[in-house]
Amino acid sequence: MSEQDKTPQNPPVYGGVVPHIVVSDASAAADFYKRAFAAEEVARMPAQDGKRLMHCHLYINGGSLLLCDAFPEYGHPLQPPQSFTLHIHVADNVDGWWNRAVAAGAEVVMPLERQFWGDRYGQLRDPFGVCWSVASSAA
Repeated sequence: MSEQDKTPQNPPVYGGVVPHIVVSDASAAADFYKRAFAAEEVARMPAQDGKRLMHCHLYINGGSLLLCDAFPEYGHPLQPPQSFTLHIHVADNVDGWWNRAVAAGAEVVMPLERQFWGDRYGQLRDPFGVCWSVASSAA
């Protein structure tokens, strides 16, 4: 995506409940999500300081993920991620999704295995502290 293409275009937001996360170094997080989860970046709005992002919009597996950097000077300090997991449910090739994320640097929290409810399911933590789960329904 060229710098000219990164101007706000208000792309469609997909999903009923759309996560909007605040991380340290949202630009690096967006790049990681591209490598780990095949994210497509559809919008980016840099902050005036030229270092942080005010807004970034990604598509992952048909849904939107919004993210930005913390802005403590405006009353929005960085808080560690807690008590939530971002879930990616795929129709097939869950092992491919899992392996790509691990190869990109995600830490295994709960190995990808067949669970008692029937799905192959596992949990990962990304380098920004966000917990993700990846699953596929039993065939």
